[in-house]
Amino acid sequence: MTSIYDQIGGQEALSAVVDEFYIRVLADSELAPYFAGANLNRLKGKQVEFFAGALGGPDHYAGLSMRDAHRGRGIGQAQFDRVATLLSESLLDAGVPQNLVDQILAAVAPLAGDIVSPTVPRP
Repeated sequence: MTSIYDQIGGQEALSAVVDEFYIRVLADSELAPYFAGANLNRLKGKQVEFFAGALGGPDHYAGLSMRDAHRGRGIGQAQFDRVATLLSESLLDAGVPQNLVDQILAAVAPLAGDIVSPTVPRP
């Protein structure tokens, strides 16, 4: 069976999606402040590495755990959901079929427990 990574076009396609995703995130007035002062090139590289590994590609993510990377950032469920929406839009606009987008989002959804701060009230 071919991995999702290969089905979406591998490293080149994943890099393009991540670039587009960050354009959308940084244009979002609610999400942009979470990335103020971030080294975007490094962040994008880690994001590609993470997704490549998670989707069956050759890269193995060697960054911080999701919990450690997002600790203290005050991310609520609404922000997590908005990021997921922007990821979905970026994937669809890149030509990734809906069934694969659904599989990718299903792989990302369980990360909410590590990313969403328990102290941020739910909307």
